[in-house]
Formats: sequence, C-alpha cells, structure tokens
Amino acid sequence: MKFGVVIFPGSNCDHDMIYTLETIMGHEVIQLWHKDGSIPRLDAIALPGGFTYGDYLRCGAIARYSPIMKEVVRFANEGRPVFGICNGFQILCESGLLPGALLHNTNQTFICRNQYLIADNPKTAFTAHVGTKPLNIPIAHGEGRFYAPEGMLQEIEDHGQVLFRYCDKNGKIGGEANPNGSINEIAGVCNKNKNVYGMMPHPERAADPELGNTDGLFILESFVKWLNK
Repeated sequence: MKFGVVIFPGSNCDHDMIYTLETIMGHEVIQLWHKDGSIPRLDAIALPGGFTYGDYLRCGAIARYSPIMKEVVRFANEGRPVFGICNGFQILCESGLLPGALLHNTNQTFICRNQYLIADNPKTAFTAHVGTKPLNIPIAHGEGRFYAPEGMLQEIEDHGQVLFRYCDKNGKIGGEANPNGSINEIAGVCNKNKNVYGMMPHPERAADPELGNTDGLFILESFVKWLNK
C-alpha cells in the first residue's frame, strides 16, 4: 500500500509514523508537506502527532488551514481513508472531518504514559482485527479530553462511531482508567461513513519489538487488512 504522511511545522511524530509504516510494516510512504497544493495517487493519508504551529489558539486550529488540508478534505470526502493520531486527531476535528473536540485534560497537565484501551465497535477499519483484549498504547497529550455536546454524542454512540474507550488492564471502563476525563471514556472516533479515523493514543509508538510493546501493530495492521479485503 502507498501511504501519505502529512508533515506540518511542529509535527514530531511524523518520522515515528513513517518508520512504522515503512520499515516495520513494509509499505511505501510519501511525505506530504503542509504547503503542498496537490497530492499524488495514494491509498491512505495519515496525520501524525505533534504540536503543529506550537499549539497556538487551539491544538490543530491553525494546521486546519494549511494548503494540504484542502486536499486531505477532498480525499476524505471522496470516501477514501484518512486517519489522525493525537494532534492529527485534533486537526481532523478542527477541520470538521470528525465530530467533537479535544479539550484540556481535567487535571490540566500534560500526560505521557502507557494507557490501556479497548475496541468498541468491531466493524471499523481500526478495530475489526484487534479482538477484545485491552491494548497497552502510549498517550502523550495535554488536550486529549474528548468532548461532544449531548445531541452529537448520542449520534456518535448510535452510529457506532466510537473506536476505542479507555480502560484498565482488565478491560474495565470508567473511573481511574480514564486518564484525561474524556466523555464516555472515548479514546478515538470515526465519521459516519467509517473512512476517517482519529485517536489520541499513539499506536505507532507501540509497534517496534525493540520497544518491548507491539500492541499498536494490532491497530495499524487491522487498518491495512480492512482496506485490502
């Protein structure tokens, strides 16, 4: 498969994503610069994590206006697959490709640690092949608290748009297992058409056996298997 990875000023997980897709998983990767006004032929686009434009205004609020985003929006509106991790998730929400918003963590501090999450709807690209086992995936964010107003939240739940929920190592959802106060313990969502995906945890940081944790590969490999079915 051929992936495009968008690089913005302040991206700091772009090469993590490129390394995982290219070296670990064996796919072709094209680097897309934020000022590009067009994109080559691709199978999917990834928006990596980082601190685009220094996280001024709101996380992802400025990156949403980068020239490349017009092409990303067009790509997604054609029904083609796009996913964003952490800051990439924030950018997708700011651009209107995903519902909801990411707010400051309830403890008002940056959180960087491993965190368990569990797949919710098994009929999406990110979750179809991960099973029901809790996955131990790194998180690193200060504004990762997912929020949606009541009506929108109900639609998200009713349409099976929740990808993952935060949980403990036994798969229990709620309470102290929620690291940032996300509503309904939501760690990631997709759009109604199930072709745009976003999540705050970093699967690309849990993909290399040298790191002692490859739980993230279940998610990324699920995405590839879904596209190739």
